[in-house]
Order: sequence, then structure tokens, then C-alpha cells
Amino acid sequence: MLVTRVSKLGSVCTEGLNVSVKRVTSQDVADLAGVSRTTVSLVLNNVESIRISPSTRQKVFDAADQLGYVPDAAAQALASRRAQIVGLILTRNPHHIASDVFLNKILDGLLEVTHENNVRLMFDIVEPEHQREAYLQMVRSKRIDGILLSGPRFDDEALRVLEEDGFPAVLMGQLPETGFCSVDVDNCAAARKAVAHLIRLGHQRIACITNAPGFYTAAADRLLGYRRALSAAGLDFEPELVRYGEFDIESGYLQMMHLLQSRAKFSAAFIASDTLALGAKAALREAGLHVPKDVALVGFDDLPFAQYLDPPLTTIHLPASEIAREACQILMRLLEGDEPKDRQVILDTHLVIRQSCGSVQLLSK
Repeated sequence: MLVTRVSKLGSVCTEGLNVSVKRVTSQDVADLAGVSRTTVSLVLNNVESIRISPSTRQKVFDAADQLGYVPDAAAQALASRRAQIVGLILTRNPHHIASDVFLNKILDGLLEVTHENNVRLMFDIVEPEHQREAYLQMVRSKRIDGILLSGPRFDDEALRVLEEDGFPAVLMGQLPETGFCSVDVDNCAAARKAVAHLIRLGHQRIACITNAPGFYTAAADRLLGYRRALSAAGLDFEPELVRYGEFDIESGYLQMMHLLQSRAKFSAAFIASDTLALGAKAALREAGLHVPKDVALVGFDDLPFAQYLDPPLTTIHLPASEIAREACQILMRLLEGDEPKDRQVILDTHLVIRQSCGSVQLLSK
């Protein structure tokens, strides 16, 4: 179940219908299993301090399944002294969130794990200037048991406070010099792989539009990968060929227009987000330039629409749903008091070669 800051209650019209649905209670489960209501509560709330035989536990589980009994969330929270809610925090402008296709894949992964663990997900958007107050308010009000943070920033001082308090939190991304558990990809190596592909195709002047401002760790790492690919090939880094995006399609369009208006010469561009690549491609088309004939493009993320562009976009496949699932599973273990085997998990990426970079024949030479 997904809980947002603003919720609306819907209604079902039953006019003209005689509908009477009796809610299944823990007493019904107790009667079917032949045990006390207290035993049902202890079993379904996984209270391990009370010894209950495996056969009795199985009777309770079987009865609950047969009746379709769903434990009351408030009762569970009281029994476990937990809210049974984890928070997903995004530190961005709400305008950027609205157009973020990547977010859907993150939510898919998180909801899969929260459903399995009978935990709800609270999704909150925190604008950077209010980070400290928002984090601490959520924690101190006991509204959530743990935090999942997508897209950490170097300047996020509120996270340092959470770390000092020992509050359970897992990053989807990396933040150097913190003790938080994290799940990410090697953004630097992946970006280097993407730019090296353009270099192998013969491009020597390659522009770059980052996915976000440089204080986001992923943006900084992808830019570093771009620079390392140039350096490895003996090519100069030219600051005038770099522009900084802002997560959305519009910024991809605007930054590509700025590059074109600067009259800087380039035959290819590494766009560090497929979403921005969509806007950059529109700017090229408006300027009368064709992909890949005039400018070759390579993106990052491998979002679902990338393969349907004209031409289809060469890009780095980022396992977004897997990152979210792994991060949420680690948080579940932390909430149970288990120390994760790996506190920093790095998942694999790979280059998906399509037609936006032109001929790939040079790759075999």
C-alpha cells in the first residue's frame, strides 16, 4: 500500500443493493483453529518471546488463510511498537518529480517488498531547503520506522543528523563518508563505458549534459566517468561542451539549445539521463540536425521509451527496480535488528546498443 502526504477517500455507490459484508476477526480465526484469541495475536504478530508449538502456529496460519483474515494495522503496530510504515524521500523540486519516468520503476521495486512484509510505504517530496526539518519531523513524530532515500546529495546535512541518531535508513545511491547502507550502480564506470562507445565510433568532440546539478552524487559520478573516458583516449576535456541538467525533459531541451547557440563544435553527445535525452533530441530536430547523421546520442537509464524513439536510443541499462528492491530488503533486515551481509551493494549495468550512435562496424575493428 502506498501512502502519500495528501490522501483522498473514495466511495462506492451501493444504492439499490442490499450489501452486508461481515469483517473477519481474530476471534473467527481463533474459533476455526481451536485456540485462544491471544494465541492468534501472538502468532500473527510473530511474538517470539512466547513459546508456541509449530503445529499450533500452523493451525493459526491455515485458519487465517482460509478465512482471508488481514490483521489490523493499528493492532500490529501496537504489538510490535512500530508504525509498520517506511518512508521514501525524494529531495527534488515537485515539478521534476511529476515528469520522472524513472520513479515508476523505483516504486515498482519498493512496493513489491513492502507488500511482502505487510508494511506501508509513505512517499514524500522534500525540497532541498527544507530537508533538515522534514526528516527530523518524520522521525521524531514516530510516523515511520525507517527511511529510503533516492538521489542523495553531497550537501544533505540532515542525513548526518539521522546517522548520529542511529535512525534506520538506506540510500538508493551513494554518499561518501557516511555509515549508511546503500544500493547503487557504479555511475562513473557506466558513464565511461557510454562515452568510450562514442570514441570507438570515431567521435573526438563529445558534449555532455548531466542528469542533475553537480551536488547530486550520481550526476557528479557520471560527469567524472565522461571525463575519464576522454582522458583514457587522449582527448581534452572542454568545459564549454558540458551543461548541467535538472532531471526533466525541458532541461534536456534547454541545455542542448544552449550548446547549439554557443556554436561549440561537437559530433556526439552523452546525455546522462534518457529523460533529458528526449528533450535534447527535440532541440536537435528543431535546429535541423538529425540523429545520428549530424549528432550521435547516447543516454543513461534505459527507460522503457528509449527503444521506441526514432532512432532507438543507445543507452546504459540501469536496474532501477532491482536497486529499489534490494534497498528495501536491506531496510527490512535493519528493522528486524539483523546486520546486512553487505552494507554497500553495487549492481551491474550494461550498454544497450541501438541506432542513435550510427554504425557500430568500427567496434569489430
